[in-house]
Amino acid sequence: MKVYDHRVRLVMAWIFNFPALLCLSLLSAVLISCTSTNHSPLTLVSPPQIIGAKFIGNKACSECHDKINSKFHGSPHGRFYRGDEIRWASLAGCESCHGPGSKHAQSGLAIDIVNPKTEPQACLKCHVTTHSEFTLPHHHRVLEGRMTCVDCHEPHGQSIHQISGGLGMQKRDAVCVRCHKEQGASHVFQHEAMREGCVTCHNPHGSVNRGMLVQRDANLCLRCHSQIQNGVDRVYIGKMDHTGLLRSGTCWSSGCHSSVHGSNFSPRLLY
Repeated sequence: MKVYDHRVRLVMAWIFNFPALLCLSLLSAVLISCTSTNHSPLTLVSPPQIIGAKFIGNKACSECHDKINSKFHGSPHGRFYRGDEIRWASLAGCESCHGPGSKHAQSGLAIDIVNPKTEPQACLKCHVTTHSEFTLPHHHRVLEGRMTCVDCHEPHGQSIHQISGGLGMQKRDAVCVRCHKEQGASHVFQHEAMREGCVTCHNPHGSVNRGMLVQRDANLCLRCHSQIQNGVDRVYIGKMDHTGLLRSGTCWSSGCHSSVHGSNFSPRLLY
């Protein structure tokens, strides 16, 4: 009986001490890995490949591209900068996006370096969610080669958006109206949503909805224009009964609020 009790105590002690032993083992493994390795950290995303070229580090790039280098450290991408050592070149330096630069440094030719202006995959290898949005039914034609990421984005500067060019809108929207001039034009009666920005209604990379809208049909408008139910089957927006109108189609395609960005004639955004 004493032998049986002793074995029970040993089993119970092992059960209660197992979490502590497991934590101690994991901590030991972490400490060993931190103190015994001298290798550069690995990355899940491989840098672009240039046949015959080697990594030379950020310092070599800055000798020619001093203007870009001076503003890069304040940019969103600059958060990943670690130093000028060669070991960081493929992980968090210029060459992690542009590829190894030894051939380009010698020749000075654009063909010897990766340029996101012509190769959007340099951006999309990290921005995988954006890449997937470009494959949706309605999207900007980046993968087709008709646009590039740098048409809208400035990868080196403090602002990730391209320079507005003096347009009187928010900077992120000024990028949009460089091409969509009609939508960004001034109106006597402006849709209030324009003050919030284009991305309030549009996904700028791609969407399953026509016009890259974030929601389809009248559901898009009803996100802001709250509906009030009066009785069982009546829907009022503002002071007007919209029950039958909502059944006729979307707010802008049913012949009502067709000037969705703004109107020069009607405060209700009618043409």
